Amino acid sequence: MRDFRIAVFPGDGIGHEVMQPCVALLGAVAARVGGFSLDYTFFEAGAELYRRTGVALPEAAMSGAQSADAILLGAMGLPSVRYADGTEVAPQLDFRDRFQLYAGVRPIRVLRGAPTPLADARASRIDCVLIRESTEGLFASRKLSRREGSDAVFDTLQVTRATTERLFDFAFRLARQRPSATGSRRVTCVDKANVLPPMAFFRSIFFEVATRYPDITAEAMYVDATALRLVRSPWDFDVLVTENMFGDILSDLGAALMGGMGMAPSADIGDHHAVFQPCHGTAPDIAGRGIANPSAMFLSAAMMLDWLGEQHGVSECRVAGRELAQAVERAFATGTLVPVEFGGSADTQEVFRRVHDQLMKHPVSTPLSA
Repeated sequence: MRDFRIAVFPGDGIGHEVMQPCVALLGAVAARVGGFSLDYTFFEAGAELYRRTGVALPEAAMSGAQSADAILLGAMGLPSVRYADGTEVAPQLDFRDRFQLYAGVRPIRVLRGAPTPLADARASRIDCVLIRESTEGLFASRKLSRREGSDAVFDTLQVTRATTERLFDFAFRLARQRPSATGSRRVTCVDKANVLPPMAFFRSIFFEVATRYPDITAEAMYVDATALRLVRSPWDFDVLVTENMFGDILSDLGAALMGGMGMAPSADIGDHHAVFQPCHGTAPDIAGRGIANPSAMFLSAAMMLDWLGEQHGVSECRVAGRELAQAVERAFATGTLVPVEFGGSADTQEVFRRVHDQLMKHPVSTPLSA
């Protein structure tokens, strides 16, 4: 049996509230499937810690994350707690920098029975994934920003060949592996190559890498046109790959298509480390009330299980990931589960109970090849 070490960072606000039921579900699915176990170490980090101590991410916590097999994160940051430069405390960005988590994976999939703002019946066909470069782009300005007194601040849009090539390799490999909802495997490069030279460079590297994947259709689209099409016909997309800031914005658009931030999972993946967390923030306006939708946390944990299984050749772990994701899907498919986030009455514990019930009542599916 393989024992995986998981570094757990509940973080701030509702991060604690969605993490507790998530860990309980992980224990349940691991026990049902067997073949692996999860050993958790909990670490404190985030805005509340920074407010108390002046340190947002202690080195001991970073070292613990580095030695773990995977990192599971709730949410970090509070609008009222900021660094001296005015930016929010965001240790999750430090993870991306330290561990070179260049591929931010943001699935966009509408679950049957879950709310979506799209009235079109084709909304049920939405099943694409956005890959966001997570270490460079405009976010590089966190460290490269230049200030001229009180008159101006200049930021740098960073695109390097080494990072961009491995990002595109990741996107094409993912397109090759995942079942395509559109019937053809396609990767769409999202950029602003008509205006910004770094984006023109980004696009040129994309088509260079595309030649290594002749079985995958490669196309490029400007970010503004992509935003329009994600609203008008999101079911047309398969895999989208883009720069850091563009991905940050478009992934929230994708979350809206799925019903809201409480439905949107994510992973930040590098060559040797990965962080799994919901796309939502700490939601201080509802923190402590027990009404946060934990579905995105559960789906992020399912992504973690699948990644661990693929990385280490443990098929049971991948089965567990699929079981957990399907339990969430079945819970919403009944049409009676409506979290408070969507105007219903299902609080955090009710969503957990409904997903747990679905997990336990169905037999374990057949193994996957690792």
